[in-house]
Amino acid sequence: MSEQHPIIAITGSSGAGTSTVKTAMEHIFRREHINPVIVGGDSFHRYNRREMKAVIQEHEKKHFNLSHFGPDANLFDKLENLFRSYGESGTGEIRRYLHSEDEAAPYHQAPGTFTDWTPIPEGTDLLFYEGLHGGVVCGDIDVAQHVDLLIGVVPVVNLEWIQKIHRDTAERGYAAEQVTDTILRRMYDFVHYITPQFSRTDINFQRVPLVDTSNPFIARDIPTPDESAVVIRFREHGDQDFPYLLRMLHNSYMSRPNSIVVSGGKMGLAMELVLPPRIRALMAQKNTGTST
Repeated sequence: MSEQHPIIAITGSSGAGTSTVKTAMEHIFRREHINPVIVGGDSFHRYNRREMKAVIQEHEKKHFNLSHFGPDANLFDKLENLFRSYGESGTGEIRRYLHSEDEAAPYHQAPGTFTDWTPIPEGTDLLFYEGLHGGVVCGDIDVAQHVDLLIGVVPVVNLEWIQKIHRDTAERGYAAEQVTDTILRRMYDFVHYITPQFSRTDINFQRVPLVDTSNPFIARDIPTPDESAVVIRFREHGDQDFPYLLRMLHNSYMSRPNSIVVSGGKMGLAMELVLPPRIRALMAQKNTGTST
């Protein structure tokens, strides 16, 4: 962790909804006049899209399941080195994974490829990571130790699968059967590398559907925000102003001393109420050079 070069990380598995938090964070950065360097977790995959397909096929012949959730398909060491370097000096190298034709066109590259590694620009206020492994620990690699504010986005697993199936079929052209196979192939890595991160987070946002999602593989629709609730859990809750949150978030209530439940439709508002004080504290620590 660093006083002068703070790191904020959002971690959540594929289809979890981390992009919702990313949007909220961008709003906060703009209002607070913060200049972040934004790092996408996909940029630390080991293989591009074409290579990954080939490597998966080779591993399947050996009855070994390779997935983007685990260490064999990612550069965990390079991610930790980035966090360490940024925390120490505000420097490091980043690249971008180009998901679509629209993202790839400005770089004159094919979708599913990486841009070149480039140095982080000078003068950024903090590093903001959004992806699968912001709090990962694997053997001697400990990414989580370098993060100043770790945020988890954790829908209950059936909802997560519904969101992934709908996203990958509608936006990425996969058949539902292909997405289901991917979910099954990732299960070991999900249990061992994704789930443990949520015991290390400072704040978790867990969306819980209020409609029947007992068979996510045949669900025709993603439950709407109004058909869900969000459980917000704080690791350190002594300084959290729960009375203020309860006043501002209509029909919210405390379920445990460190947890508040809000309507799913208020998730974005809740983030923009909960997160700014934490971010301001990091910036005050940065500006004064003293711990908060």
